[in-house]
Amino acid sequence: MTVPAPLGVYVHWPYCARICPYCDFNVRRDRGQAEQALLVEAILDDLAAQAALTGPRTLASVFLGGGTPSLMDPEAAGRIIARAKALWAPAADLEVSLEANPTDAEAGRFAAFAAAGVGRLSLGLQSLDDAALAALGRNHDAAAGRRAAAAARAAFPRLSLDLIYARPGQTAAAWREELGEALALGPEHVSPYQLTIEAGTAFDRAVRRGALVPPGEDLAADLFDATQAVLEAAGFDAYEVSNHARGPGARSRHNLVYWNGWDYVGAGPGAHGRLTQGGVRHATRAAAAPPDYIDRVRAAGTGLVEREALSAVEAAQERLLMGLRIDAGAAFSELAALGLTAEHPKVRALRDLGLVADDPARLRATRAGRLVLDRLTGDLAACG
Repeated sequence: MTVPAPLGVYVHWPYCARICPYCDFNVRRDRGQAEQALLVEAILDDLAAQAALTGPRTLASVFLGGGTPSLMDPEAAGRIIARAKALWAPAADLEVSLEANPTDAEAGRFAAFAAAGVGRLSLGLQSLDDAALAALGRNHDAAAGRRAAAAARAAFPRLSLDLIYARPGQTAAAWREELGEALALGPEHVSPYQLTIEAGTAFDRAVRRGALVPPGEDLAADLFDATQAVLEAAGFDAYEVSNHARGPGARSRHNLVYWNGWDYVGAGPGAHGRLTQGGVRHATRAAAAPPDYIDRVRAAGTGLVEREALSAVEAAQERLLMGLRIDAGAAFSELAALGLTAEHPKVRALRDLGLVADDPARLRATRAGRLVLDRLTGDLAACG
């Protein structure tokens, strides 16, 4: 009998003090304590209902994301973490992560979150340039970011920093200097994301009216190369397109759940999940608005409004999209429904161009392939 892979739990906390102009996540302005208290109870009940769907499993990770979960009551976070650990068997190296913004108010609660069971903080630093932070709509300055990083290092065993680059007007030289300053804050993990203009956001509207001009492709490529060079020189390995870790132990176990194609439970408003039942992978989605999610849990036991069985081709396409993001890639055996093998004409052509590795067992993007990953995966996914 095959032992199921461990699973992860993602909990979405949708509230934010301010909505950033580049964000297209399911977020809401803070609605006060009454709704938040009801939401915590709904999440606890939803986790229990979904545990009945997964059956006994090993719990690899719990990730409290959002939104801004560092605005959550630390006691509520502790209850959610405890519920997940009671419903599934915690792995010996269970990772519990919390996303946080680096305001002084939130940093003042780090010790309480650590006491609640959080061991890894993902700090949304985004930049160490005050002008850039203002342009990004952030509610903190660089000094607050540095203070928050110091507080996080004191409170948590593991610290990850999120940064945004390829910002309008940014140069490769300035980005190298800023990235070096961030590394001096002592993270074990860095997630540098290229600024993406998402449809429907305030930044999207600004681009369409000509008020915001993102960097061109050549400069974006230079910034990507600068990112790799600075982080590699500092001892960080690029195990994923936008994630770098100081050694295997510093890699995000929760994100690896996604990229390795394991199951994960999604709880909280708008949360997505992936559950395998009867050998079929299902995509789940929860009600997006907090009141709707709360009402759904009350009526049905779970907040899920969608549980769609994926076809073999759809599951393989998703595995391709996720797997090519990491250095390990995806095994060709997992892509069988797409007909992809090491000798498939498209794979051979991409290998000749230096975009995928010469590997008979796994499909892996090279560094050059990562620069054009969207086109690469789109081309290969069409094989199905």
